[in-house]
Amino acid sequence: MRQIKTSFTRRNFLKTSGVAAVALSFGGNSAFGAESLNVYNWDTYIGDRTLADFSESTGIEVQYDLYANLEEMFAKFQAGNPGYDVIVPSDYMLETMIAADMLEELDKSRLPNFKHVDPNFLNPSFDPDCKYNIPYFWGSVGLGYRKSKLGDVDSWGALFDNPDMAGRMAMLADSRFVMGVALLYLGFSANTTNPDEINAARDLLIATKKNLKGFVPDSGQDMLISGDIDLVMEWNGDILKVMEEDDDLTYVIPKEGTVIWIDGLSIPKGAPNIDNAYKFLNFIHEPKVKAEIANTIHYATTNASAKEFINPDDLANPAIYASDEVVAKSQALSDVGDSLKLYDAAWTEIQAS
Repeated sequence: MRQIKTSFTRRNFLKTSGVAAVALSFGGNSAFGAESLNVYNWDTYIGDRTLADFSESTGIEVQYDLYANLEEMFAKFQAGNPGYDVIVPSDYMLETMIAADMLEELDKSRLPNFKHVDPNFLNPSFDPDCKYNIPYFWGSVGLGYRKSKLGDVDSWGALFDNPDMAGRMAMLADSRFVMGVALLYLGFSANTTNPDEINAARDLLIATKKNLKGFVPDSGQDMLISGDIDLVMEWNGDILKVMEEDDDLTYVIPKEGTVIWIDGLSIPKGAPNIDNAYKFLNFIHEPKVKAEIANTIHYATTNASAKEFINPDDLANPAIYASDEVVAKSQALSDVGDSLKLYDAAWTEIQAS
């Protein structure tokens, strides 16, 4: 079992803080002064040294707030920007926020390190020409599980059709990703707008729910390593972290394919410290900075120049840098327009069941 250094993860942070929602500050100035930056990001999604290094190199203090899912992040901005300078929306949510005029169009002349972005990520369908985001990381959701309990797993059926594991399984509390993998398992598009297909996924998840420990907010990896569960739908990077701590754990992208995601760094409209936001976005894409983040969180970088500084084991790991065959069977989420109401209604019924 390969040892890892202590990193900024939910496991380690909650042990020391004793709280479930946090705001962190790095630097010596007022959090809301002229030399400040307010960042809103996923938990466990930054390097060990990133924020401190940025503050030391620029004199800018970072106020760093965490969210558990995209819906929580989006809700913060529905009544206007509450004061954030940098946010990290995923593909479909980025598309939604662009349509809602919530994001600044990026001035690439202020982002010289944009040149390091892998060409594969320069023209995504949800943000052509990356007008509103600088790609951050990409990856997948899949199944993390205990090999001694389940043997070899290759299908979402291990989760959706496995009553023998009742009470020993969990899924992410993220509606579009959960609905997406259910749709793929049923042979449908993860972005379908067909009400019958959405309802079929709803019914599958309602039937599955009785066997779940619960829908959990990005803490399935902790439940897995603690022994509370043996099988979980989770982000690949989170499962890879606990795999390094327990060699009985592993991760698989099921044969039916999965939902892949691409996250970007964006500046929301009304950002109070827009100059500092540009400095932060450019800093993040310094190759060694981006590699430090990748080596901490174990997700696949979008920065081509950073790869020479990334752990070779990660670069060779198909659970991080997925094969072309796996990617071909998988889908990124997109904005489903008015059909989002169907997804929301289905998710409400699932939660109420």
